[in-house]
Amino acid sequence: MTKIRVMVVDDSVVIRRQVTDELALDPAIEVICAAHNGKQALIRLEQLTPDLVILDIEMPEMDGLTALVEIRKKYPRLPVIMFSSLTERGAVATLDALARGASSYFPKPSTGGVDESRRIIRERLVPEIKALVRPPASATLTNPNPFPRQAEVARPITSARVQAVLIGSSTGGPNALSQVFASFPADLSVPVLIAQHMPPMFTKMLAARLTSERAIKVHEAMAGMTVQPGQAYIAPGDYHLTVVRDGAQVKTALNQGPLENSCRPAVDVLFRSAASIYGAGCLAVILTGMGQDGLRGCEAVHATGGQVIAQDEASSVVWGMPGFVARSGIASRILPLDAIGMEIVRRVRGPSS
Repeated sequence: MTKIRVMVVDDSVVIRRQVTDELALDPAIEVICAAHNGKQALIRLEQLTPDLVILDIEMPEMDGLTALVEIRKKYPRLPVIMFSSLTERGAVATLDALARGASSYFPKPSTGGVDESRRIIRERLVPEIKALVRPPASATLTNPNPFPRQAEVARPITSARVQAVLIGSSTGGPNALSQVFASFPADLSVPVLIAQHMPPMFTKMLAARLTSERAIKVHEAMAGMTVQPGQAYIAPGDYHLTVVRDGAQVKTALNQGPLENSCRPAVDVLFRSAASIYGAGCLAVILTGMGQDGLRGCEAVHATGGQVIAQDEASSVVWGMPGFVARSGIASRILPLDAIGMEIVRRVRGPSS
């Protein structure tokens, strides 16, 4: 079995050692280099040609953002995971890195000691590395063309009016959300509810960034907010987002119930809740991400007569979440990312559009 060749770039000796030692325990991964800044990493990159780079953001001589820009000039498809701190400054820098072409990010463990840090690396970072480098799902299946073309998965669209757009995303999600939101008009006639796998602080910064870039306002959801058309609500890190009926209004609710699919916020929790409120008026959209969070939620939406769209494999950073939905057969369309925003708008506007 060919091992995944990883380069670790961090100015902290302690972090380099923790990451290198833990990754080395996995038989599928080989750490081929540990560099202490971006300048050294660029030199070693040409010599060693790794399959994936783990890149710290704050480093002397050349920081991670500068190094990332240089990496993308020569290696546009090389997976790069940014190391970031769980602070407001770290969240802003991480979103900057994703906008500049980083594949994903990994929050540095900040508490719990060495054993806890290594557990997080083992349980969260290792699967992400494998997901980003693993060959496309369709390439590993016996049937070389197991998924039908877009036209072949088209199903009759319910006649029910769309009342809410639901979006679930994970790895690659911030950039995917930005691209989808680019198609939304300021007068979008329904609310948008989002579950993006991100830690606290990061969701707040993502909401602010989307608001500054796009036509509709994006809120980091708080408990008791009245859900309004033309506005978006993103689940805050470490909280599940749900919706509840309050007379004629629909309001947001938050809880820290058990993790689902190892996630909080979880897409399944939001989608099930919305399906119970909006029924056939739900339009569920699953974007790029690891794992299968969102599958059960999409099944709930489908069962109530709602509509489901999944991002296609070619445009996904990781075709985990949308891949599971595509395989289930409940998606009415499997679309490239650049077509999803306009498809949402078309369905919201109704058949006449």
